[in-house]
Amino acid sequence: MKIVLLIVVLIVFPITAYADEGGFKKSKKLMGTEMEITVVSADEKAAHKVIDAAFAEIRRIEELMSTYIPESQISKINSAAGKKAVKVDHELLRLIKRAVEYAEMTEGGFNIAVGPLIKLWRVSEGGNIPKKDEIKKTHEIIDYRDIVINEKKETVFLKKNGMAIDLGGIAKGYASDRAEIVLKKNGIVSGIVAVAGDINAFGKKADGNKWRVGIQHPRKKGTFIGIIELEDEAVSTSGDYERFFIRDGKRYHHIIDPKTGEPAGKCQSVTIIAKEATATDALSTGIFVMGPEKGMELIERLPDVEGIIIDAKGNMAVSSGLKNRIKDK
Repeated sequence: MKIVLLIVVLIVFPITAYADEGGFKKSKKLMGTEMEITVVSADEKAAHKVIDAAFAEIRRIEELMSTYIPESQISKINSAAGKKAVKVDHELLRLIKRAVEYAEMTEGGFNIAVGPLIKLWRVSEGGNIPKKDEIKKTHEIIDYRDIVINEKKETVFLKKNGMAIDLGGIAKGYASDRAEIVLKKNGIVSGIVAVAGDINAFGKKADGNKWRVGIQHPRKKGTFIGIIELEDEAVSTSGDYERFFIRDGKRYHHIIDPKTGEPAGKCQSVTIIAKEATATDALSTGIFVMGPEKGMELIERLPDVEGIIIDAKGNMAVSSGLKNRIKDK
């Protein structure tokens, strides 16, 4: 395959996709990260116009769901924690409900209420190792079961003062799915939406072949553990190697286990493939926390979901439906 376009995702991301001739692409920073959209089209002007429409959709979701925007509905929910329920858009209500469902599915491994713990560790700011009593105190306000959803009134209420929900572990995947929908509605039948570690690949490349995605090795930067071909599927990877700090020879990363209050220690990386990026985004994080045994059991139970788990010792497990799809090059 002759590669004539740049890598779809920045090298810091755990997944890298390649595009062929006939594709037009554009990058933009949204939701706190670099995003890239590639489409197959015969009309460059029309391609860039529809890509801009997809980016506008991602921006709309950011304004609705970002904790960094004081006027967002998520920020309003968090500000009212322990005080009152907040009426929200039906779209946001559905996503919060779905996030809670993934929390149940992963035995609490995926938890949108874990934000206060993440703030304690400050991994993105150089790192901080919190004291045991700080972790214990924060544990009281990170139970996702204290998120009260009233579908009839379309309200969300956080039971305890200090609670805060953060959709960062699912909103980027959801944004990727929404961007794909916008592209398809505007006549694009093939392309890639790359949002951080989430990739939606739909249709085929201009040469008729499937999209090729490399899964990064968690301990060898720039090295792939394998290549997977995708068509009408999404893929996400969660790992301990993108945001971390090392203190006294020990690695501390950003994926926190809500049960222990410390960085999850059973995996190096988890890659999930499914039909939607909303699912792959949430499941990759939740299964990373669950660990290799329970995580692979869950993958095998779920329909249309496949995965690769690399445990803490570097051992790789591949789901039954994916074994024949992984290629060396």
